[in-house]
Amino acid sequence: MLTALNMTVSILKLRIGSFIALAALVGVMTSEGVLDPARALVFALAVLGASGAAGGFNQYYERVRDRTMARTRNRPFASGLLKAGPIWPVTLAALLAASLLMAWSVGGTLATFLVFLGAATYGVIYTVWLKSRTVWNIVIGGAAGSFAVLAGAAAAAPQFGPVIGPVPFLLAAVMFLWTPPHFWSLAVARGEDYRRAGIPMLPVVSGPEVWGPAIFSHALVLVALSFAPLLFGMGWIYGLFAALGGIPFVLAAWRLMRDSRRTNAMRTFRASLAQFALLSAGVILDEAARWVF
Repeated sequence: MLTALNMTVSILKLRIGSFIALAALVGVMTSEGVLDPARALVFALAVLGASGAAGGFNQYYERVRDRTMARTRNRPFASGLLKAGPIWPVTLAALLAASLLMAWSVGGTLATFLVFLGAATYGVIYTVWLKSRTVWNIVIGGAAGSFAVLAGAAAAAPQFGPVIGPVPFLLAAVMFLWTPPHFWSLAVARGEDYRRAGIPMLPVVSGPEVWGPAIFSHALVLVALSFAPLLFGMGWIYGLFAALGGIPFVLAAWRLMRDSRRTNAMRTFRASLAQFALLSAGVILDEAARWVF
């Protein structure tokens, strides 16, 4: 049972999917409308399912390339534990369809379309078209997470008024800027893996004099932008958590720009995870404080 559960988490990339679902909840909570907790949970599960379908397709499509990378060679499709066959694309397509139907049942047409765009961006645009072709792969692929924020905001949109307000748009932009330095710092640490696989991530095709400032500038701009929601009604709790997550991320990226050792790259990678988690927690706690007080 535990083996099957771990395999499901791996195939569907549910660790990444949980961040995407959290991004959707952030969109729900910063919308100018209201979505009751039960419907918000259903919508988040729908986003998790759609993200899982895209992640599963990514693993199926990349199964041969994954065998060349130490980080991915033990994935079920890459290792041969699961045999390739038409059943997998059909099953993943069915999961995506069921997830979109679930999203539509509680969030409406626009929100569902945005969920679909997020899954399509990662599963098709990033995986099939961009990943092996261009250094811009993860930059454009970063839009997948941004769509989740916008989808959550659209799902909770008020009957009258803007469908998506300024705060979700700002946080979607933060998410878009977050993805490249997150994956670029990992590519610095695992550069040989990406070279063997022929994936032109920025740290693979350029030196630290290029990717160092790119990672730092992305981190600096996204953290600065993460404070902009304070101008549109977010409270001090949100600002505190934005600082707690953002400042260490910028400092880690600065150290990596000055010293390109693998240990600094992994510190930046972990700092990016903490920044996203703390920013999301700030949104949730700030909104919860409004309900209580």
